Amino acid sequence: MSDFPTSARVVIIGGGAVGVSSLYHLAKAGWTDCLLLEKNELTAGSTWHAAGNVPTFSSSWSIMNMQRYSAELYRRLGAEVDYPMNYHVTGSVRLAHTKERLQEFQRVVGMGRYQGMDLKILTPDEVKEVYPFLETHDLTGALHDPYDGDIDPAQLTQALAKGARQMGARIERFCPVDGVEWTGTEWIISTPKGDVRAEYVVNAAGYYAREVGRMFGREVPMMVMSHQYMLFDTIPELEAWSKDVGHKLPLLRDVDSSYYLRQEKNGFNLGPYERNCKAHWISKDDPFPQDFSFQLFPDDLERLEWHIADAMARVPLLEKAPLTKVINGPIPYAPDGNPLIGPMPGVPNAFEACVFTFGICQAGGAGKVLAEWITEGATEWDMWSCDPRRFTGFEDEDYCIQKGMEVYGHEYGIHFPHHAWPAARGKKLSAVHERTKALGAVYGAYNGWERALWYARPGDDTSEAGTQTWDREGPWFAAVKAECEAVRDGVGVLDLPGFSRFELEGPGAADWLSRQITGKLPAVGRMGLAYFADDKGRIVTEMSVVRREEEAFTLITAALAQSHDGEWLKRHLAEGLTLRDRTEDFTCLIVTGPKSRDLLAGLTGADLSAKWLSVQPAAVAGQDCALFRVSFAGELGWEIHATPARMPAIYDAVIAAGAKPFGMFALNSLRVEKGYRAWKGDLSTDYTVLQGGLERFVDWSKPAFRGKAALEAEKQRGVAKRFCTLVIEAGEQDPPYMSTIWHGGKVVGELTSGYYGHRVGAVIGLGMLRADLNVPGVKVEVEIFGTLYPATVQADQPLWDAKNERIRA
Repeated sequence: MSDFPTSARVVIIGGGAVGVSSLYHLAKAGWTDCLLLEKNELTAGSTWHAAGNVPTFSSSWSIMNMQRYSAELYRRLGAEVDYPMNYHVTGSVRLAHTKERLQEFQRVVGMGRYQGMDLKILTPDEVKEVYPFLETHDLTGALHDPYDGDIDPAQLTQALAKGARQMGARIERFCPVDGVEWTGTEWIISTPKGDVRAEYVVNAAGYYAREVGRMFGREVPMMVMSHQYMLFDTIPELEAWSKDVGHKLPLLRDVDSSYYLRQEKNGFNLGPYERNCKAHWISKDDPFPQDFSFQLFPDDLERLEWHIADAMARVPLLEKAPLTKVINGPIPYAPDGNPLIGPMPGVPNAFEACVFTFGICQAGGAGKVLAEWITEGATEWDMWSCDPRRFTGFEDEDYCIQKGMEVYGHEYGIHFPHHAWPAARGKKLSAVHERTKALGAVYGAYNGWERALWYARPGDDTSEAGTQTWDREGPWFAAVKAECEAVRDGVGVLDLPGFSRFELEGPGAADWLSRQITGKLPAVGRMGLAYFADDKGRIVTEMSVVRREEEAFTLITAALAQSHDGEWLKRHLAEGLTLRDRTEDFTCLIVTGPKSRDLLAGLTGADLSAKWLSVQPAAVAGQDCALFRVSFAGELGWEIHATPARMPAIYDAVIAAGAKPFGMFALNSLRVEKGYRAWKGDLSTDYTVLQGGLERFVDWSKPAFRGKAALEAEKQRGVAKRFCTLVIEAGEQDPPYMSTIWHGGKVVGELTSGYYGHRVGAVIGLGMLRADLNVPGVKVEVEIFGTLYPATVQADQPLWDAKNERIRA
């Protein structure tokens, strides 16, 4: 193969819509020395049988951004590369059967407006106007998305491929990858046509991503579902209507009945997501195939009978349509249903752009995001929702199958703020799990760790159905209020397993760490909060830094950040330093409240007069541990860090001494009252350190730290928006993430946290507000499920214990 390339800057493995979009966007960024390898023909995997719907709707801010970008790209792509495509922008209607569903739609309308999209809520009568064949008697309303539609997946892929080739990128079809090798400086990718040397490599292998991942020593968290859709032939009435009005029906999604119905020529395409779904390639009787290119599974319509009948009742015209074809193909699923886009965990110069459940509507945006990861080392939008590092390695095959089936069966499920999905639970249990369970704990999973969300009292509703509401005062509310009051007035204890923990040591560790964070290092025997910025000054992460010795540190971060922060530290680690992950070796209790010193005095001889942010070795209830004088609850308190084997005795003693257990819902209420930020909510790369209101954690006198130049430039030109605290005169619901802030009829900011503060007796919003309005006393409004509620800007200090007198007591 004399013309086969032997080197490329980037090699992409997989020629579906996502892989080809990644190639297109790399070339668009000026990286034209890129090569895509496809084992068969382009689109041979999930792309070729995809239905091709292109929604912009998402309840995730980042995924909405990605899908919005895709739709914008597709509208101009054909003309840009001179490749005609069948792209029908028909708009869509999503039906709401319940108040809760309509509230979800109202929230998404607000998010979409902030992204420049004109989504609308329709009454049942208005739905009938745009979809005259619809039965609307039992609906509460609908969402109209004028940007929705459908595209031919093969034509889309070929258009992207043509654009990439025009810019100089290469595609090799019928060229499977046999193996990969990392030399320490580059990748060698082996194929039957020869070896290719590359600086970077991308796994974009769709439902083959797990097999490709294993070449890198990586177990990709995924499984494969069977998804069916049915094609129905021409219906004369529909043909006549379309001819008369000059367009197709909008795409219909009956999300509470879990299916979409799309006009296909003058017939229909019906695609359900059924609860009684089927996973494939998970047993010896159904082994993973070496090649499934352009193949389908046998029809299996029995499990769709309810959905077919429901769709015919909703659109009676469908009953008249003859069924002509059934498509039953493989679709990959990650445990949370979102794709994997970003750095491949634990593997140098390798990335993932795979496991797309909705690959056609996300391919355009995914290519943009992937190209930014490779060419810039960071993305325009914070893409944690799709970052491969959100999974940390505990996700075994059983977990992936259970979660994948749960996501598929609830594809249109509402993500309520107090609801915890029940499948594949109990993967990681605290050392005191049975004790908290006996005390009434209701759990949620954090990086697989079961943590108490709240403690139910006799008679409290702990059913899953009880959590499926947007309302503030759900079954948990009174119990959480009591938990917060116990922390305020007495002493509470929170079992907090799973804190991500790293130990950094070696000559020069202090100097290296100082260059990584924006602020100062603590003295030996003390701890401090540290912020890590990227080169643009944006917030990468937050860690508690404990200085054990001059050149020895413990770094503690969020449970969900274990892989993300570990990777970040390793990637930048200086030669001669060691970094160890000690997450599994320790666990933590928070003992906090004005009486916590008195309680601990009976259990330990440690110096409980040591100042705030002090750290000391101690024995509590006769068990060796470390006491950190800090509390995320914003009261006098300590974190007790000990090995899992020692923690049960400590917990028993703390409970016996009178501490009241509290959970994560209470902690959330307590932390918003203090203005404490949450990672990947209030703290993300969507905001700079200065926008985040964190200048007090910036040491401008340091000669250098990552992001310093960008932050100095931002400070000089003026910070456009800043972190704010609002008190909101809300209705029955707290504001969800990315609720918009209004002033003078315009959107002027957004909330990143919103919750009821039980100590202050008010709904609190944390977020970002235009700098000129971020003045105490300024009146604004917050949009909560379509209604504007009055809010007042607060001073830049905690609402509770503004001078930190209680926490420092």
